[in-house]
Amino acid sequence: MNTITNRQVVCDILSEAGKDDRNIVVLCSDSRGSASLASFADTLPNQFVEVGIAEQNLVSIAAGLASCGKRSFVASPACFLSTRSMEQVKVDVAYSNTNVKLIGISGGVSYGALGMTHHSTQDIATMASIPGMRVYLPSDRFQTAALFKQLVNDNTAAYVRIGRNAVADVYSEYDVPFDFGRATIISDGNDVTIIACGELVSAAKDAGEKLALKGVSARVLDMYCVKPIDKEAIISAAKETKAIITIEEHVAIGGMGSMVSQIVGNINPIPVINMTLPDTPVISGKSHEVFDHYGLNAKGIEKIALELVSDA
Repeated sequence: MNTITNRQVVCDILSEAGKDDRNIVVLCSDSRGSASLASFADTLPNQFVEVGIAEQNLVSIAAGLASCGKRSFVASPACFLSTRSMEQVKVDVAYSNTNVKLIGISGGVSYGALGMTHHSTQDIATMASIPGMRVYLPSDRFQTAALFKQLVNDNTAAYVRIGRNAVADVYSEYDVPFDFGRATIISDGNDVTIIACGELVSAAKDAGEKLALKGVSARVLDMYCVKPIDKEAIISAAKETKAIITIEEHVAIGGMGSMVSQIVGNINPIPVINMTLPDTPVISGKSHEVFDHYGLNAKGIEKIALELVSDA
């Protein structure tokens, strides 16, 4: 069972890259511990900026450093980074075209028991609505590593949501299919397509395997890059399978599922079911407890897939 968190992987990649590139700087809002970036701060103190609990200033300072040639990586709780500093992200980062990578740590319902104030279930909608902002939700530690190896070398703004806890491996150290900006096909099929992002990709993969045992051919897509979303993969799924299920750790409005629904509706309408968190304050609890409560798990996906296939 995996015990390495995605946030630790982020620290490892940034620390290694930072040794060779002194322009890489990491900024935190009193969050080096929760972001697992303490070792970066200890080994590369001249490339680390502690702003304190001031997320708006955090983003603006990062943008200022980027305008001077630095490669700014900002790490702050996703619930605050995606809401409290949205204006600075819109103006100082996206509109000003500065090379700032925003890392929303403890995203989704990772903070669990702390409730709605600390849940970030609207961040895909807010960040994806900003022109020029890319949005990523890596599914496991190996994909996180592949993504950040790309991000340390490119020059465009991005928002990356990272969970708090270690998650199940979707891929392996020696098998990490990764095409920057394109969905990853975990399994192919022609009955139903399951599209997932972030921590729920593991549930989608498990559901696909369970469906195969019942004679249902499921195509499973890891849509780790939510913006720009892989339209080609979605259109192919709409033309080659009978129905689509999307699943995400986010509310329905403005999420990955709504983007998929728009594309399918415009190009090749087929049934699309969006599995999301509700448009109400989400219950408090550990991530897996929240997912199970709302049916955001392999069992829930399997149930809906079987219903869709039987109706097709």
